[in-house]
Amino acid sequence: MNEIDAVKTLKKGDREAFKYLFELYYDRLVAYIVTYTNDKMSSEDIVQQAFIDFWKDRSKLDEIRSPKNYLYSIAYNRYIDSIKKEKRRAKLFDILYEKALRGIIKDDKEVLENRIKKMNLIIDSLPPRCQEILKMSKVQGIKYKDIADVLGISIKTVEKQMSIAFKKMRKAFEDDKLILLLIRNVFLTPNTNHN
Repeated sequence: MNEIDAVKTLKKGDREAFKYLFELYYDRLVAYIVTYTNDKMSSEDIVQQAFIDFWKDRSKLDEIRSPKNYLYSIAYNRYIDSIKKEKRRAKLFDILYEKALRGIIKDDKEVLENRIKKMNLIIDSLPPRCQEILKMSKVQGIKYKDIADVLGISIKTVEKQMSIAFKKMRKAFEDDKLILLLIRNVFLTPNTNHN
């Protein structure tokens, strides 16, 4: 079987022809999409979706042409769709975060003060080095790499100390969903990157 024969029989619903083209192009398409995503797993998801679309739209195939360009085009379009979906998800998170912030601002002043006291107690209960790293990262906005350089420790040690702090706070506020959302967002802000 060659590509042209496969296309002709695929248009009639031949699953063997589909399997032949899938095996012929799957790895190539994943490698192609990885050049955009830098993530093999998400690239595999995108390519699998592209093949589902390819099967559904098989009646549109040109019987005298290789399906290569068509497959690459579908995979690329699925990649673009995934970016748009991710942007929508990020926008939704921003909306939820803003609502959580507004909810906290509207809260009773005493409740807010209690939350702040509780947060300070948790920070005070952390080991001294952990407190120092937390304050450098979250109060002063220093990146992990720079913290590691200043303190003469590895980035892994900085990550571990931040993880300890995050887990303690998450545990302490596990019943307080709004604060939990804020804590999660604060710990995942851009100044935690390693560049």
